[in-house]
Amino acid sequence: MTMLTFAATAASVAFILLLALGDPKRRRAAGLSDGHGRGKRYLYVLGAVLPGLPIALTGDAAMWLIWFGGCAVAGWLTALWLAKPVARVRNGKG
Repeated sequence: MTMLTFAATAASVAFILLLALGDPKRRRAAGLSDGHGRGKRYLYVLGAVLPGLPIALTGDAAMWLIWFGGCAVAGWLTALWLAKPVARVRNGKG
């Protein structure tokens, strides 16, 4: 059962990463080409959520919380990794 949790978390994290890399708003702000279309984004969200379904159906709350927590942490780390750094110097003041 542990391998099911880790496999489901890895699959969901992969879809979360794909979703973040193609985010249209982030890509526009970075001056890149358009991101994924609405349909592709919906499929990525579905792909990120579906691996948790077998875990939920087993009824093991601990496994589901590990999967859900792993996805949440991966989402935060992905957002931090892709965030633009804020300029430290504004108006000549350090």
